[in-house]
Amino acid sequence: MALRVSGIWYTVSIIQKRRATQYQGSRAIVRTLARTTLTTTSGADGVGAQRVGNVMNRERFSVEPLEQGMSFKAKAYQSLRQAITQMNIYGQSNEIRLDERRLCEALGVSRTPVREAMALLEQEGFIRSQPRRGIFVVRKTKAELVEMITVCAALEGMAARLFVENATTEKLELLHAAFDKYTKAELAEHVAEYSDANIVFHQSIVQASGSVLISDLTDRFFIHMRAIRRATMGLGDRADQSIHEHRDIIEALAARDADLAERRVREHTLGLAQYVERHCAFLD
Repeated sequence: MALRVSGIWYTVSIIQKRRATQYQGSRAIVRTLARTTLTTTSGADGVGAQRVGNVMNRERFSVEPLEQGMSFKAKAYQSLRQAITQMNIYGQSNEIRLDERRLCEALGVSRTPVREAMALLEQEGFIRSQPRRGIFVVRKTKAELVEMITVCAALEGMAARLFVENATTEKLELLHAAFDKYTKAELAEHVAEYSDANIVFHQSIVQASGSVLISDLTDRFFIHMRAIRRATMGLGDRADQSIHEHRDIIEALAARDADLAERRVREHTLGLAQYVERHCAFLD
């Protein structure tokens, strides 16, 4: 009986040592994994899922392994939300499918916190799950985007009015610096760079307005507004028109003319809604 107990204890000790070794090995893997691939796919039930590994169009983004401290669920949510926000979701016709296994590997956590984070992201409208197909980043229809842009036009217009009342001269100088470097010749060669500057421009006005509520509301639309601005900036003369309108807006802000600044910002953003309505057939 004593020998059996000793044998059992010896077996348990070996299992515990093996588990400790496996845990240390997993932590080493976590430190080395920092990238994942989201695969885009299209098709009906089953077909799209089977082609996930072979589809030609791929959207890549980076997520960082999670550190200790905050809960893994919260950190997974923040990391995934940031990664999705940076994606060019309207730059291609195919849907973007999330690979749960690869996300777990890149974040260095089990499936539980990733699934909990995914549930939050789905509640907020960033992703949607489909039985037997998988989880996809949400893409808005043309009609939904036009409505969203129209709402943002009103919010950004009010932000411009508040900018006039609250923003410092330093904030205004930063807007000048962001666009003064682009001549017409340089703009044609740096459309992608200018597209990023355009997005920062709109964010800067909202943030400098001092309105937390406007900032929160526009943040809900940010993933789609950012993506559609990027997708349309290289089409036709959008970039050239945009930079002229931005300079007109900065002129109104510098003059501390709240009425003019609000109108120019609102009309500028409504111009995007009109452009999407007329020219973005790929959204239908």
